[in-house]
Amino acid sequence: MSLLPAPAVFRSRDFSLYLTARFLSALAIQMQNVAVGWLVYDLTRDPLALGLVGLVSFLPAVALALVTGHVADRHDRRLVLVSCYVLTLGTALGLLAIAVTGSGETWLIYTLLLVFGISRAFANPAGQALVPNLVPPEQLGTAIAWNSTVWQTATIAGPALGGLLYYLGAGVAFGSAAACFLACCVLFALMGSRPQPKPADVTWETLLAGIRFIRSRPVIFGAISLDLFAVLLGGATALLPVYARDILHVGPGGLGLLRSMPAVGALLVALWLAQRPLQSKSGLRMFQGVALFGVATIGFGLSTHIVLSCFFLFVLGGADMISVFVRSTLVQFDTPDAMRGRVAAVNSVFIGASNELGEFESGALAAAIGTVPAVVVGGVGTLAVCALWMRWFPALRYRDRLTS
Repeated sequence: MSLLPAPAVFRSRDFSLYLTARFLSALAIQMQNVAVGWLVYDLTRDPLALGLVGLVSFLPAVALALVTGHVADRHDRRLVLVSCYVLTLGTALGLLAIAVTGSGETWLIYTLLLVFGISRAFANPAGQALVPNLVPPEQLGTAIAWNSTVWQTATIAGPALGGLLYYLGAGVAFGSAAACFLACCVLFALMGSRPQPKPADVTWETLLAGIRFIRSRPVIFGAISLDLFAVLLGGATALLPVYARDILHVGPGGLGLLRSMPAVGALLVALWLAQRPLQSKSGLRMFQGVALFGVATIGFGLSTHIVLSCFFLFVLGGADMISVFVRSTLVQFDTPDAMRGRVAAVNSVFIGASNELGEFESGALAAAIGTVPAVVVGGVGTLAVCALWMRWFPALRYRDRLTS
């Protein structure tokens, strides 16, 4: 399928508002992640503490997965987003207060991150499911590509900006993130209302529909589970504060640079895919991307030079973007609108498990065997997962076109 020229997508006022809010949200999340990571490691000097940051952010997505998807399918997704970002703003202000007062209680940080995880657990499926409602069907592919591009652009700028702002003080970094979340609340509130048709009853059948739908589609199930386990094992980003402080010795500014490099690679690949979408051998390209992700993770784990480390993170991000694009396109095109919220909720759990739970796995493993061995073992595990999934999901491996 050839994509329409990019400007056609932006004729939708609501999509433009959504994309702007998406950019500011990603920017704020990345700035906050850098600030939280540096603050927690500065307080504890314990890689396991960094892993717990990811765990408390992820747990709400699992615990509330059935509920969050159903909310996105039964209620106005725009209002869901507004409510979630008001809560997110509250948690950001709480982190700002901790930074300003100099409180050293990490349990307060974890509590706020848990609330932050709850808000994201509801916002993620609502936001994913809303995109197809904002543009005509023929522009959906372009919208997905631009959505990924905007997110990756913010993911590049956010960590670097967060690291630089942290030099000015932790309060400056956390305050800037809170300002971005406030802007998101306003932008989502300006969008037009889109009430969802409500099913007659909420039953276990309707709650579990998203899981059953994904399980009944081997290609979708294979794609999102491959991404889950590959990134879960290869999640080295949680340990970047350790590399920045103890291995590469580059400070918070260097930490921001390291966090930005995967997004730089992902952005370039996203822009390339927006102009040259995968036309054939899509499943095979996904497996190749995951394998390259594993190799780059091993290379980063062994590197002791900032330039080489940045290179491997750049390759890692570009390889991951191929997997993200294939998975996102399959889920959006193959899911009926009435079920997009529930399917997106399950998909969000997989994404969260691969990222936040992957951070906990990396932190726990690093505490047990050391930082460098933990990253290298994770990269080897990613390669093993890739080989197993090629064997277990032949339908995904031989998938030619993303849309049928």
